[in-house]
Amino acid sequence: MTETLSLDRRIVIAGEDVHPHAGGQIRAFLGDRVLPAGATDGADLTIQLLTDESLPEGAFSIDVPGNGTMLSITGGPFSGVIYGANQLVRRLDPTEHTIPVGTTAEAPGLPYRTFWNWDHTTNWSMSQIGQQEIGVMNPYAKPPEGFLADFKRVVDFMSLNRIAAITIFGFLRDSHGGIEAAQELCRYATERGVRILPGIAINAYGGVVWEMNHEYNLATWLRRHPELAADMERPAGFQLSDLAFPLFFPNADYSVRGCSSKAANQAWMEDATAWLTETFQIGGVDIEAGDYGVCGCADCAARRAAREDADRRHGYAESWSHADMADYFPRLFDIIRQRRPDAWVYSEIQWDNLLDAEAQQPLHGLPADGIYQHTLNRTYWKRVEREITRAYAQTLPTTNNVLRTQFCSQWNGDYRTERYRLNARDFAAQAQKAAEIGFRGLTVWGEVSPYCTSAEISYLAFARFTWDPSLTWDRFLAEDVAPLLGGEEAAARYVAIAEEFDASAAIGDDQLAAMAAETLSHAAATGGEASGRWLWLSEQINRRQFDLRTKPTSAAW
Repeated sequence: MTETLSLDRRIVIAGEDVHPHAGGQIRAFLGDRVLPAGATDGADLTIQLLTDESLPEGAFSIDVPGNGTMLSITGGPFSGVIYGANQLVRRLDPTEHTIPVGTTAEAPGLPYRTFWNWDHTTNWSMSQIGQQEIGVMNPYAKPPEGFLADFKRVVDFMSLNRIAAITIFGFLRDSHGGIEAAQELCRYATERGVRILPGIAINAYGGVVWEMNHEYNLATWLRRHPELAADMERPAGFQLSDLAFPLFFPNADYSVRGCSSKAANQAWMEDATAWLTETFQIGGVDIEAGDYGVCGCADCAARRAAREDADRRHGYAESWSHADMADYFPRLFDIIRQRRPDAWVYSEIQWDNLLDAEAQQPLHGLPADGIYQHTLNRTYWKRVEREITRAYAQTLPTTNNVLRTQFCSQWNGDYRTERYRLNARDFAAQAQKAAEIGFRGLTVWGEVSPYCTSAEISYLAFARFTWDPSLTWDRFLAEDVAPLLGGEEAAARYVAIAEEFDASAAIGDDQLAAMAAETLSHAAATGGEASGRWLWLSEQINRRQFDLRTKPTSAAW
């Protein structure tokens, strides 16, 4: 019989002043068994919260004594103690408040586990007006408080599920609270062990301040200095071959670009990045060179030609410049790390070129501690999954590499959106491939609320398989999905129905009716939150049925 320790006693938490969220999680579960902060009289068990800087970030151990009076949670920097406290609560028997005696230790298999979100298409507060599903240059349509209502929910989910960081493009706008709201989000996230990574672009996408009358907003800067604007090679925009419809790019402040060869723009980017790093309690920065066109002036053409073969510039390559990244990133990296030595600094390597060794050549000499993000659309991912090897990955000029999933979102697919697909198998496969080839992380879109059951399961797959790439699909279903849906058999049926539903837009009426009946049957049989998860899938099926019933005919009046 397994020896256990009872926590049904008077408890004091040591180290709660340094780890307030970890202490709060334990208090929330154990209630008045835990003495008020600072009180020790009558306590017969101490839960000690300790940081060990020698551990990897996020790693933790829980030491449960057999008959002692000190239970210890030791964690690596930033998030380890929080992860350990959450794991302690998960392991406690909910009725007897006992925990098995012994020491357990865990560490992340992939250190860089990151969401990538736009502000305007992140919909986690389900009752808000102004929700959007696609777009790169959109106004913010929600009430100002919507930004924090959405992103605090995202942070809470990430903290509970060991998702380490989130890139946010559109981090700074007046329309969702400006500097003060962004500072509040950073404070909230840091306390919970989640890194906020503002997305910034070199002389593109607003620079450092996406939309605001501010000295570090690109449109504001170029209105004051029009001579520093880019001489664009073509109208702003790009199209994705894995997306079934064209994208629209407005001709407005959102789509302006600065000339990357102008010394004044270079100095402005450096000053703006320093201001960002000093003003906000950020966990890092995600930097890209912009992907909707480049400056074609003589200086930019000559500077790029020294690093990139102009004859190879076609298709996607016309939308961005690796030379711009190579010329700017080291300087911006140094500015950030001088002010925040532990910052995660991502560099976007853009999409569908991971297997193109020649395209990587301008990236030689970039900082070794940078994190280099290789983005994949669905068709290219299938090629990478088949062809890439660990030996090839070791030839890349960058060593700290991660994959980023462009699909499993609104950016790939047909007229249905992949935002609401069950993407769990794709996330599991990418996490395992990253580990197999020696990459150190995976980034996925995290814009859809886990209210959407398929998104919830997909995010859990992302979290679990990046933490432990050796995890099996069957174990994931049994341990993580089954409790959500009414058991292992129910979980298997949910996955089967969802994947069948997602596979085709041409499912017939009878088949949809059978799916609807089965999902409603499961909803009736479970109850509570499990019932709600089945009802969400039932509603998706009902939407498809409605579309079929109301499909316009070709008959003339």
